[in-house]
Amino acid sequence: MAFGSSDTPIRYGSYLKVPELISLQQPFTDEHDELQFIVLHQVYELWFRLILHELDAADVLLQTGADESIREATRLLHRVARIQDVLLSHLPVMETMRPGDFLRFRERLKPASGFQSAQFRELEFLCGLKSQALLDRCDADEASMARLRKRFAAPTLRERFASVASRRGFPMTVADEGSPEHAASVGAIVELYKNPARDTTLYELAEALLDIDERLALWRSRHYWMVERVIGGTIGTGYAATGAGYEGIRYLSQTLFKKAFPELWSVRGRLGGAPA
Repeated sequence: MAFGSSDTPIRYGSYLKVPELISLQQPFTDEHDELQFIVLHQVYELWFRLILHELDAADVLLQTGADESIREATRLLHRVARIQDVLLSHLPVMETMRPGDFLRFRERLKPASGFQSAQFRELEFLCGLKSQALLDRCDADEASMARLRKRFAAPTLRERFASVASRRGFPMTVADEGSPEHAASVGAIVELYKNPARDTTLYELAEALLDIDERLALWRSRHYWMVERVIGGTIGTGYAATGAGYEGIRYLSQTLFKKAFPELWSVRGRLGGAPA
């Protein structure tokens, strides 16, 4: 890949800030595996940044309601799903770290914790998984918290989809599972799934959102077992900062069945005759 032009040459390293990038890995100890631990988590944060970039662009496109814009939003959502596949592929690298190797530098990390990843919380909030308790306990830096609070107050992709579907003849509202409003929304989307040809643009959008939600669930499950393998039931490093109820593996087990787009999951049961 070429960078710059003959008049203004740009070198690979300067364009990508490679010297600055590799200077950001600063282990607290001399333990061999700490560098791997830092690199993998920094790489995750870079991917989170790109995911949010793509989802924000898709969110803007969905607000127009035009077929072309919805199709472009769907294309970007497919890209996010591919990024999520990459994120899943990183976890086996972490599993090459033996429990004893991690324990040799783990104490130096307290009270830092992946629980404090503001960008991951942004991703959840943007999709529709908002939690005031998680917002209150995130404990990131002030700039990150400002972004997270703004994200918490903004419309979600779940709400955007409901708006798009309603404008296209499939009336939806965002409501709690088990409510009459949720059942009615699922019923509207069932009609789309019975005959996708009626609105292939909306159908493909729905499936792209479900791809992302499924991968979020797969990541939670895969992450849960990775943590179980490395630290077992040990209380997480961020426990003191986040408060009771967030004890590492116990907390992770409570997140395994979160759904950002419950209507799209409930459709499957309704097609098979089960209640929403």
